[in-house]
Amino acid sequence: METAYVIFIVGVALLFDYINGFHDCANAISTVVSTRVLRPLQAVAWAAFWNFIAAWFFGLHIAKMIGKGIIPPEVVTPDVILAGLLGAILWDLLTWTVGLPTSSSHALVGGFAGAACAAAGRWVVINSGLTKIGLFIVLSPVIGFILGFLLVVAVSWGFRRRTPTQVDRFFRGMQLASSAAYSLGHGTNDAQKTMGIIAILLYTTLWRDRLAAFQSGGNFPFWIVLICHAAMGLGTLAGGWRIVKTIGMRITKLRPYGGACAETAAAVSLFMTAQWGIPVSTTHTITGAIVGVGSSRRFSAVRWGVATQVVWAWILTIPFSAAVGALSFLLIRRIGGWFAFLLLAAAALGLIRWLDRRR
Repeated sequence: METAYVIFIVGVALLFDYINGFHDCANAISTVVSTRVLRPLQAVAWAAFWNFIAAWFFGLHIAKMIGKGIIPPEVVTPDVILAGLLGAILWDLLTWTVGLPTSSSHALVGGFAGAACAAAGRWVVINSGLTKIGLFIVLSPVIGFILGFLLVVAVSWGFRRRTPTQVDRFFRGMQLASSAAYSLGHGTNDAQKTMGIIAILLYTTLWRDRLAAFQSGGNFPFWIVLICHAAMGLGTLAGGWRIVKTIGMRITKLRPYGGACAETAAAVSLFMTAQWGIPVSTTHTITGAIVGVGSSRRFSAVRWGVATQVVWAWILTIPFSAAVGALSFLLIRRIGGWFAFLLLAAAALGLIRWLDRRR
């Protein structure tokens, strides 16, 4: 019975990865679609390919941070993991419905932490890990903003003697490379979070005899890496069109050179944090870079009302997903994981339909 339940939770984790793919698809394709370098279907196929290829880059630093750096493995149970995933999934679906670009990464961290606190008390969370993640909620968009702003200034100076047509033609080609780099960073950053969840689930249940080796720095099997990247790639192929409009069109108007600068700035940020093992928000990073690009033209080029809505959604992500994760854990304890999943899935679908009718 335990084996079947664990396999079911692995399936829910891959469902989260799939939802993460189509929810965060906008991060990877919004700039290249809004500048008309690629058509939407071409863009999602391009992003999905690089999401999957990321399995062979950057190691497993973030996965280990999620698996060991937020909640001590000894208090992790299948119920805690399932509840955390449900908190993250519900938040992703709600924000996708209303077209808000929020962080799937922080939703997962919040759901996981909330479920663990409901199971073992507030002080079970590893403060150093949570503090590092909280710090980069602020730093990742700031870094993206600064790099995006500086890159546009450098490009404007370097291409000052070229005509607008020449600049557009050059950066339409460059944006293929920059969007690939960003999708590579997005894949390695976001897929690793689900890997960490699946790994800690297996090492605390079916693979208990290998837990000590994993805690001392051992790697987990590569098939976990592949299925997580495959699930994210398939989700990206599904497309997150509602959020594409918010990121690529509503915050500021982008031209090919601006799109290339924003994607390059975000990609550099994600490559650095992947090497440091810090699970940052790809959404925060690309949004900060886009705002930086828009601000380089003039302050009023950014629609600050839309940007403010996005920031409020960022602030609410961890508290909301933590609350749902905690409530999900209490529900699982009452009626069991299988029934809790079905009940919450039905409630989420009903809420999404209600929100759709009100849009």
